Amino acid sequence: MDRMIGLDFGSKTVGVAVSDGLGITAQGLEIIRRTSENKLRQTCARIEAIIDEYDVKKIVLGLPKHMNNTLGDRVEKTLAFKEMLERRTGLEVVTWDERLTTVAADRTMMEAGIRREHRKEYVDMLAAEYILQGYLDYCHMQEHKDDEGQSV
Repeated sequence: MDRMIGLDFGSKTVGVAVSDGLGITAQGLEIIRRTSENKLRQTCARIEAIIDEYDVKKIVLGLPKHMNNTLGDRVEKTLAFKEMLERRTGLEVVTWDERLTTVAADRTMMEAGIRREHRKEYVDMLAAEYILQGYLDYCHMQEHKDDEGQSV
């Protein structure tokens, strides 16, 4: 399977995770920070550098739907970012429902004993990891389903 990156796109940060070479696990990589929500040139340049460094073939972008499945302002910004990434990288960008990934990331850090004031430093990267891992698990489930002709 080709290597992928997962992105948790926020107003001032982008959490980044990368899959292993086999496409089985996601590992948090870094958090790209920017001073303004609309300043995306350096963010895109860093993402392109990661794509080159890891020989990435697909991008999985978290889609921040509301809990009731409606789309809000953040979704519009995320979809505009998706289009920008597709134009700049030439890669397929798939969106993946990211509801509760930040909650799960925060809970994981709390259970690991990371102090509240330090959690903010890592939450976006860990959320990107959850987004990418969810997509990888889905792909593997679909592969297995296709192999067996039925779901597991």
